[in-house]
Amino acid sequence: MTDNVDVQELEKFSQLAHKWWDKDSEFKPLHAINPARLAFVERLCGGLDGQRVLDVGCGGGILAESMAASGASVTGIDLAKKSLKVAQLHSLDSGVTVDYRCVSAEALAAEAPASFDVVTCMEMLEHVPSPHSIVQSCAALVKPGGLVVFSTLNRNLKSYLLAVVGAEYVLGLLGRGTHDYARFLKPSELSRMARDCRLQTLEVKGMQYNPLSGACTLSDDTDVNYLIACRRAG
Repeated sequence: MTDNVDVQELEKFSQLAHKWWDKDSEFKPLHAINPARLAFVERLCGGLDGQRVLDVGCGGGILAESMAASGASVTGIDLAKKSLKVAQLHSLDSGVTVDYRCVSAEALAAEAPASFDVVTCMEMLEHVPSPHSIVQSCAALVKPGGLVVFSTLNRNLKSYLLAVVGAEYVLGLLGRGTHDYARFLKPSELSRMARDCRLQTLEVKGMQYNPLSGACTLSDDTDVNYLIACRRAG
């Protein structure tokens, strides 16, 4: 483990990097929930056109590219070099421009504080040793009054049964060992981290993914996957 990085997590995603844009692979759920995530961000920032956006933990670029296609100037950062290479190649193929960089959120926060109108960090907090450090960095990177959006997994029996046992071992939607239940965060815990970093929680929404229909909807049920939107104090 180096800095705020779990080397085993990086290796795990590097092994799967070539599958990022295969909608029938382990990343199928991410492709399914992406329209809902994108719509949530767009609604809360009043549209992405012309916005300067940072996607922290961008992986293969699923969300980053969709935000760029919606008119934003997007920077995507990740420490998994193979995933970034896939993201860059897909960007060339699609013609949608995203600036991908292999840099940590902490390092970029020191380099370019208060540089972005919107910062997103999706499905990443449960994969790092110190989620608080990521929240702090996101708060530093967004401009005063700007929007920060996180998504992660709640920590309770239902989320363990659905996100770990169901998704990884019963349905095989995700590879076994994808998630460490101990790293899941309750909305109250994430809201407290955000508040400690001068981020005001605006809205919390649950994401429900139906593996049979492949549809994803947002609701007030935050028991498993959830989104939390915050505003940086001016």
